[in-house]
Amino acid sequence: MTTLTTAPLASLLDRLFEEADAASPATTPSVAAYWNGLSSAERARLVRSKSDYLDFYARLKDIPLAISRETGTLLYMLTRSTGARTIVEFGTSFGISTLHLAAALRDNGGGRLITTEFEPSKVARARANLAAGGLLDLVEIREGDALQTLSVDLPDTVDLLLLDGAKALYPDILKLMESRLRPGALVIADNADFCPDYLTWVRSPSSGYMSTPFAEDIELSMRLG
Repeated sequence: MTTLTTAPLASLLDRLFEEADAASPATTPSVAAYWNGLSSAERARLVRSKSDYLDFYARLKDIPLAISRETGTLLYMLTRSTGARTIVEFGTSFGISTLHLAAALRDNGGGRLITTEFEPSKVARARANLAAGGLLDLVEIREGDALQTLSVDLPDTVDLLLLDGAKALYPDILKLMESRLRPGALVIADNADFCPDYLTWVRSPSSGYMSTPFAEDIELSMRLG
C-alpha cells in the first residue's frame, strides 16, 4: 500500500480527476469556441509567446488544467524510484500533480516540494486539496511570476523538476534551476512539444542532458554530471 492508493488521498484524486474531466478546456464552451476559432499558426503562437499565453491563461483561471492519471502515476514512480527529497514544480493549477509528487515524498520518508502558481484562486484550491490529502506539510506554494518566485530561497540541490506551466517559459525556468540540478536529477516537461526551443536545448549533445520523448506528450530529461 502507498500514500497514493490509500485514504484520504485515493478518493480525493478520484474526485479531482472526475472534476477535471468535466471542466477541461475542451468541454468549457467559451474556451473551446475561442480555441477552435484560431488557425494552427495562431494556436502555435499563443502557446509559444509569453505575453499571448498570459492573456489566454486568464481565460483558464477556473479550469484545472490537470495532468492525466497515467502522468500522475508516472510522477509518483519517478519520484519514488530516484529517492527524491527536493522537488520544484512549475505550474500548480489545482494541485493534482502536486499531490502525486508530495505522496511520493511522504513515502520516501519526507522532503520539500516547492511549487509555483500565477493565479491566486488556483493557489487557494491547491492548498485546500493538499490539506485534504494530508500532504500540505511537505509543500510550499509560491504565488506569482515563477521567474521571480523561483529566483530566491531554493535548496542547494534539486532532485526533480516538473515543468507544467506556461510552455513558453520552459527554457527560462530550466535555466533558472540548472545550477541546482544534481547529476542524475530528472526534468519532466509536460506538453513540451509546444515549446520547440526547449526541446532543441535539452536534446542537444552540448546541453548537459540526456533527453527523450516519453509517453504521448512528455519529455523526460536527465541532468548529466
